[in-house]
This record gives sequence, structure tokens and C-alpha cells, in this order.
Amino acid sequence: MQSNSEIESTYPPEVRMVQLGERLIILVGTAHVSRTSAELVRRVIERERPDCVCIELDQKRYDSLAKKRRWESMDLKQIIRRKQLSTLVVNLILASYQKKMGAQLGVMPGSELIEAAQVAQDKDIPVALCDREARVTLRRAWRATSFWKKSYLLANLAASLFDNTELSEEKLAELKKQDVLTELLTELGDSLPELKRVIIDERDTFLAEKIKAAEGKKLVAVIGAGHLEGTVKALHEDRSAQLADIDRIPPVSVLWKVLGWSIPAVIIASIAFIGWHKGGAAAGANIIYWILANGIPSAIGAALALAHPWTILGAFAAAPITSLTPVIGAGYVTAFIQVMVRPPVVKEFETVLEDMGTWRGWWRNKLLKVLMAFLLPGFGSMIGTWVGGARIVSNVF
Repeated sequence: MQSNSEIESTYPPEVRMVQLGERLIILVGTAHVSRTSAELVRRVIERERPDCVCIELDQKRYDSLAKKRRWESMDLKQIIRRKQLSTLVVNLILASYQKKMGAQLGVMPGSELIEAAQVAQDKDIPVALCDREARVTLRRAWRATSFWKKSYLLANLAASLFDNTELSEEKLAELKKQDVLTELLTELGDSLPELKRVIIDERDTFLAEKIKAAEGKKLVAVIGAGHLEGTVKALHEDRSAQLADIDRIPPVSVLWKVLGWSIPAVIIASIAFIGWHKGGAAAGANIIYWILANGIPSAIGAALALAHPWTILGAFAAAPITSLTPVIGAGYVTAFIQVMVRPPVVKEFETVLEDMGTWRGWWRNKLLKVLMAFLLPGFGSMIGTWVGGARIVSNVF
């Protein structure tokens, strides 16, 4: 019978063996847009015949890839009601970027993960989905990142949409080398340590604990190459006590809640004080200024999105009101109106990832226009809140 070191020597460096008592865990580090990775996954599973195959996917991502669920299955109205449009925007950007890389290499993103599930199904091997839900990861990353680093991150994500840099299998093979990956993760840790902690370190822990929870004495776990080193380390430690904490979306801090309500409270109090001290005409003038300061920039944002006229009017009407409550933003109101009056058709859901890569596509695709009708009026309303609020508070003095 071969030893673990002998088995490991038959595979490339991205395959690792971890012995935990009587259990053997074989980790396969992959690039999510590499044909070579998909072939390696199949070879390892067919050769090792494990008791279970663990995959770096959550249930929703697995359903999306395995069942070929298209973007048209989304319920936009429900997404807006749940205030998940921001998450949708980031998910679409990431999916568009991965699809662009996959198109260059002739392989779809996540193909090696689906390959693992398919081989396991063919061999009657149970499959365990071991990744944390993507929505939890994104929300935790957003909460953990400061305002300025959020801006830096969003700018880089937006720039990635229009990045036409050609990638090759050789480049991906280079990135899978341990020393290069370590260097890349170190750089990420230096510039955005909070992001690395949530996206890399926490998921290393989550993956390790879920892999250990899978049944069987011999397991094959297919994970991204960037998680290989961290997961190997986490497998040798007991981090089960951390699992519940890292699998939840942290609540909004009390400070942010107080700040969210204090700004409208100060503005309303300022208008009331002006009315008491300077008369109703002065208070009315400040109310009109508040309406115009909020409504005009928000309506301009909707107009720049080439939104429906009703959406533009809705932006003007909603912004002065939504700016006085942190419960809902003007962007969610305008996005809902846009969905109602100009709902996207099936074809636009199917082409959204390609359309995101061109400037023209953002104004042509009705789904992307909904997202623009969310982002631009919301940005205009934010400007109006600060401009209008500063003017009204200054009038008190």
C-alpha cells in the first residue's frame, strides 16, 4: 500500500495530503478558469475513489452552475424589497470578469468544481458543499472595510469590467505556484487586510471545518488554489468554535445607527428652529431648498441613466423624503419604478455579463439600466443631502 508521501509525489504540487488520525484528506488546489484544473480534478477522484468529494461551493452557487440556471430566474422586485441590489451589482461584476477570463481560455468559470461533482455522481460518491454562502461573505467583507477602502475596491472592480488584458493558461499556471500565490496574498493583506481576513482567512476556516464534518475516512476536497495553504493549516487545528460567528452577517453598529438617524434629526430640528426663530416664511424657504437640493441631483442621476420619465420624476419626489430616513434610499425607489415601467426581457438577462463589458451595453441592456437607475439617483441624493443639510444648518446661525 502506498504511503501518503508516495501518493502525493504522483501529483503536481497543488495536490496535498492531510492525515487526521485514520482519515486522509486529499486537497486539490485549482484555478477556477483553468482546463488543466478540471482535468486534474477528474484524475484525482477517479484514481483515489474517495468516500466523499468536498467542493468549494455553497448551495446557491452549485445550483447556478450545475442546473444551468440563467440570470432570468432572478426576481428583481424581491431583490429590491430585500435591499440586495448592491450585492447583485458586485456579483454581476465578478461573474462578468470571470466569464471574460473563461472566454479567453475556452473554459467556463467553476468548470473544475462541476467536473468534481459530475465525476462523483458517475462513481456514486457523495458530494459535500463546503463553502460559505456568497452573500454572507460579501456582506461581511463590506462591513469590515472602511469607507475609503470601499471606494478603492469599487473603483478597481469597475475598472476590471473594461480590462481587456489577455490571459493564458501559462499565466494561470504561474499564479498557481505557491510562491507567487503567497506573494499575492501578502500584498492583499498589506493593502486590504480586512478584506483578506474575510475572503481568504475566514473561508479557510469555514472550508476546513466543513471538510472535517464530511463523512468518510478518505476525502477529496476541491478548493481554489488561494485557499490551499490556509486550509491545510486550519485542518490541523480545531476552529469549530469560530464557525457560528463567521457564518453570520454582523449587525449594523450602534454608532452607524445613531449617525444614520442623527443627520435627518439635525436637519428637521434646524428647520423647526428657523421657523420658530425667523418665522414660517423662512422655514418654508428652507424646506423648498431641501426639496430642490435633493430632488434635482437625484433626478439628474436618473436622467443620466436614461431611465423612464416616471423614474426621473420618482427620483425627484423620493429623494427629499428618503434622505430623511436611513431605512430606504432613493435608489431603491427609482430602481423599483424602473422595473415596473421597463422590465428587462429574457434576452437581456442572458447577455448581461457581456453587456457589462462595454459602455454602450450599460445604457442598452434594461437590466443594467435598472442597476444604473439604482446607483446614479442614490449618488445624486447623497450629494443633495450634504449640500442641502449644510445650507440649512448654516442658516440656523
